[in-house]
Amino acid sequence: MSSMNSTNSTGIGTFTVRPLDPLHDAPLLHRWVTHPKAAFWMMQDAKLQDVEREYLRIAAHPHHHAFLGLHDGEPAFLMEKYDPRYVELTGLYDPEPGDVGMHFLVAPTDRPVHGFTRAVITAVMEELFADPDTQRVVVEPDVSNKAVHALNEAVGFVPEREIDKPEKRALLSFCTRAQFDTARGVTV
Repeated sequence: MSSMNSTNSTGIGTFTVRPLDPLHDAPLLHRWVTHPKAAFWMMQDAKLQDVEREYLRIAAHPHHHAFLGLHDGEPAFLMEKYDPRYVELTGLYDPEPGDVGMHFLVAPTDRPVHGFTRAVITAVMEELFADPDTQRVVVEPDVSNKAVHALNEAVGFVPEREIDKPEKRALLSFCTRAQFDTARGVTV
């Protein structure tokens, strides 16, 4: 299991991540991706079997990986890591060596914790940049998802341009290791 520690100043707890088990984790994921707050995940009408099938497909893909994120040992978020040369952004931009694509989804809750989603995206970025080969993280959220644009900006993402994907109009954005460090106030 890989360990991701949140920034100590958040006081929110410890984040860890493990590979997703598509069959075992599907019931949990199904509740998350069909929740109204997950509308941008585009699985609102998915059946349990649809979620199983999607994550079995990802598990079998050599360039796309899904992880279950835990907060103090409890399931709290979904993280996907992909190679944008082969998944999601193929032909939509000129990838650079060290580019890594990312998606994340925070579990819905009845007891929101102030700063939790920012702590999750920070932990996800720390996990991605823990790999020395990762030079830049690439995201492509829906242009109308203003909340995630603000989160992305808070951790150092810089929007480049809007792109048309088959399922949405997306805001292509990048975050280098240096931009992430600057956003966190880390001096190198």
